[in-house]
Amino acid sequence: MHTEILLEPGSLAEAVDEATRRALADGALFPIETEQARITDAGVSFLVRVVASLKHKEAGRRGAGGQRRPANPFLPPEPALTVAEVSSRHLAVLNKFNVLERHLLIVTRAFEPQKTLLSPGDLRALFACMAEYPSLGFYNGGTVAGASQPHKHLQLVPLPFEPDGPAFPMQPLMDVVSRDSVGRCPDLPFAHAFARLDQPVAAAPTEAAEQAGTLYRELLAEVGIEGDGSDGGVRQSAPYNLLVADDWMLVVPRSEEFFRGVSVNALGFAGSFFVKDRGQLEVIRSAGPMHILQAVAGSVREDA
Repeated sequence: MHTEILLEPGSLAEAVDEATRRALADGALFPIETEQARITDAGVSFLVRVVASLKHKEAGRRGAGGQRRPANPFLPPEPALTVAEVSSRHLAVLNKFNVLERHLLIVTRAFEPQKTLLSPGDLRALFACMAEYPSLGFYNGGTVAGASQPHKHLQLVPLPFEPDGPAFPMQPLMDVVSRDSVGRCPDLPFAHAFARLDQPVAAAPTEAAEQAGTLYRELLAEVGIEGDGSDGGVRQSAPYNLLVADDWMLVVPRSEEFFRGVSVNALGFAGSFFVKDRGQLEVIRSAGPMHILQAVAGSVREDA
């Protein structure tokens, strides 16, 4: 099914900022206050955000009069959190409980399971948004990969994570990889598959999305993940995380969601962790971030 892009080029950043102001004024947006810590491991300065306050989160899960909100917050999304129509099949929605500003969710208008493989239209919608400002796209393929909702949603966070240094902690390890075919980053010690795009997303989002559709399936195959046909779409054979930057894509197979209680999603493989308390921070500090990523990543099938 063809997916028509509806997002007007150059409009997303302003739409995000306007929606943020509106959602804060309406009490629909609940930013999570965090404190930041740095943990250096294997030459990477990992960023760990520790929750400073969650006092409004439970209130945010309830509607007017204390009623519990619907189990699927994307069907439909709250009007105050809705940013823009991205395509004929996708909306851009603010992350209700955001740690990072301009954290966008790109959700399907109709319900599609999070465990179905991404379609070419999903990637076109993601790339249309990524072309609007420097950002990192990601997808948590299933609960084991850190997905908190079963309704298909890609995510987008702005770059850089911090004003100084690389755009995100793991970037220097990706920068050393040449523009070869699907392969691996030599300095990443966990199971993964990596490939560069011929066209940067910012320069040519349509062309980059077209190539990405092919690369995405090749990356999955490289780590032994296949698609199983069903009435609900093509379902993934195993959980995984996807990271998409301006000129590369990374797929990581997953075997576990947690390491000693610490949940890891796709951003962990970009070098960023989010933890609930200082006890979880000490788990990361004592075990080492790279070891944690190795522990929760799956294995690459020998015949992949």
